[in-house]
Amino acid sequence: MAYIQNSPVLEVRNLSVSFQMNDGLYGQKMLQVISELNMKVHAGEILAIAGSSGSGKSVLASAVLGILPENAVVSGELRYNGQVLTHDLQKQLRGSEIALVPQSIEFLDPLMSVGVQADGHRKPYPARKRRELFKRLELPEDTGKRYPFQLSGGMVRRVLVSTAMIADARLVIADEPTPGMSVEQAVEALKIFREMAEEGKSIVLITHDIDLAFAFADRIAVFYAGTVVETASAQDFQAGPCALRHPYSKALWRALPQNDFEPAEGFQPYAGNLPKGCLFAPRCSRRTPKCEQETPSLRTLRNGEVRCFHAE
Repeated sequence: MAYIQNSPVLEVRNLSVSFQMNDGLYGQKMLQVISELNMKVHAGEILAIAGSSGSGKSVLASAVLGILPENAVVSGELRYNGQVLTHDLQKQLRGSEIALVPQSIEFLDPLMSVGVQADGHRKPYPARKRRELFKRLELPEDTGKRYPFQLSGGMVRRVLVSTAMIADARLVIADEPTPGMSVEQAVEALKIFREMAEEGKSIVLITHDIDLAFAFADRIAVFYAGTVVETASAQDFQAGPCALRHPYSKALWRALPQNDFEPAEGFQPYAGNLPKGCLFAPRCSRRTPKCEQETPSLRTLRNGEVRCFHAE
């Protein structure tokens, strides 16, 4: 794809995120939830992020936007259009150039009408266009006049999806935008993101619904225990394990409903108890002593990227 040759809109370099936590009555400990994560998103593409709960997907979104809690300790580098994303720049771009479709439906102010919040602090969005957008997402005509408590959870999520288009942001991070929607509504929401990508915008789609991601995303980044273990084209995932590189990606594919729900043995390690070496080694049938002692770096392989010593 041509856009891959362009400079990335968002580049994540060796990002690590830890949280300072209380440990007993007086002690403290560091809980590392993202480890040396590398990722790129280009103009005109949808990059879907897939992985089980607790793999660090939502923490990444908060790190990019600069909305991590005060007890977070961050290292590594974030770049937006080649420019280092400092705290001041994040604040300047947040809500305008960079937009978030949040996972929590509690992001809306319960004391403000939905229409006012959809417009945000920007110049007034034409009411007719907003109504047309709401209609595409199967929201009632008077939705803009309602308050969040008057909407169902699924309706709130559709309103949150609409804010990304209204914001006209260049980079949109959608964190689990489709739960609570019908299949038809979810497809329509992802069609909107696809249209935004076709206009040259960059979309990061954090999702558990991998099947929908296959249909609309250009590439899939697979998260495991706080890092990216593989980045591959959506076509590779559609082709199956033979086209994939990392054993966890292959296990994720086999666990899909249409692939007989075949589970992988073991569990993803807890952030406070990460193993030495390769994070997937305790569950991997191909592990060697090297896997248990050394951490593999993300390398290019067959037009994708993989963090594995043995991937071919």
